[in-house]
Amino acid sequence: MAVTLCTSGTALLKAGSGANIVFRDANANDNWTTLINQAEAYLSVVCREDWVTDYSGLDANIKLILEEATSNLAAVYAIFYDTSGYLDRAEAEDIASILLHRVEEIVKILKDQQGTTYVKGA
Repeated sequence: MAVTLCTSGTALLKAGSGANIVFRDANANDNWTTLINQAEAYLSVVCREDWVTDYSGLDANIKLILEEATSNLAAVYAIFYDTSGYLDRAEAEDIASILLHRVEEIVKILKDQQGTTYVKGA
């Protein structure tokens, strides 16, 4: 299954250098695809909007904010896959907490559209 809302490179950047080798080696793309697809599904379900299907009609700024939320969430999944690459578990938790905080903020923005139409032409 292809990914739509972000790239593996964006998620890896956010997971940091402590991410497990399964997310950094030559075969990492399949692993990232799994995590990104899960993050995309989460955002679509929690927002009650199929962002992946509607992607081509979205405003450029909404695409960027969806990229941020999806890559943040996928990075958190990767961090907690194996935290041994970080200085300690607290470092991994700090990184994940910051990323999750932004995901929560973005979800609130997307759910609270209040008259804003994010899909072009809608």
